[in-house]
This record gives sequence, structure tokens and C-alpha cells, in this order.
Amino acid sequence: MEAVLIVFIIFGSIASLFLVPSYLKSRERSRLHDTLKASIEHGQPIPAEVIEAITSDVKIKAPASPTRDLRVGIIWLGVAVGLAAFGFAISFEEPDALYPLIGMAAFPGFIGLAFIAISFFGRGK
Repeated sequence: MEAVLIVFIIFGSIASLFLVPSYLKSRERSRLHDTLKASIEHGQPIPAEVIEAITSDVKIKAPASPTRDLRVGIIWLGVAVGLAAFGFAISFEEPDALYPLIGMAAFPGFIGLAFIAISFFGRGK
């Protein structure tokens, strides 16, 4: 029973990382829609820039830079350390859980190391 609960917590937290931001963006757009609707009902003019910003759903992506790569790498290493610490903490109750979680932590760890290496190689450019 406890193992099932742990699995639900792990996968639920992973799913929430993707679902919560999209839900919050949806709420923000709904509030913006309500604000625009109220301003139209009261006869307020809507600037063209606002309409253009609403209709274009383009994300402005920050340009790649060594500093950005270093930050992303440090975040991925933090995720790896967190997974390893989680495995270490669980290993007090369930000794067989340590090595699989350390193995899972290796994936974000190596991604983080790759981003850090990219940041050092890209400094001269």
C-alpha cells in the first residue's frame, strides 16, 4: 500500500509540473478576456498592440548564452542531487531503493554536466 502511494506521489508531482503552468496560463487568459469584455461594454477603446499581443501566441525565447546554459546546468544538477538525496533518505526504510534512484539521478546529472560544459565551450563566442 505504501509503495502505491509513493508511486502516485512521484508521478503526480511530475504531472503537476506540466499541468499547473498550463492551468495558470489558462486562468490568466480568462481574466484578460473578462477585462477586455468589460472595457468593450463600457465603450473603452482597445489599443491595437493589445489585440496583436492577444492574437499572437508566440513565446519570445531568450537567446542562447553561456550564462543561460550554466544556469540550466546548475538546475539539472540540483534535480540530480535531489533525486539522489531522496534515494538516500528512502534507503533507511527500504535499502533496495538507493541504487535505482541514484541511477535515475544520473540522467539529469549528466544533462546538467553537458549544459555546464556547453557554457564553458561557448564563452569565447
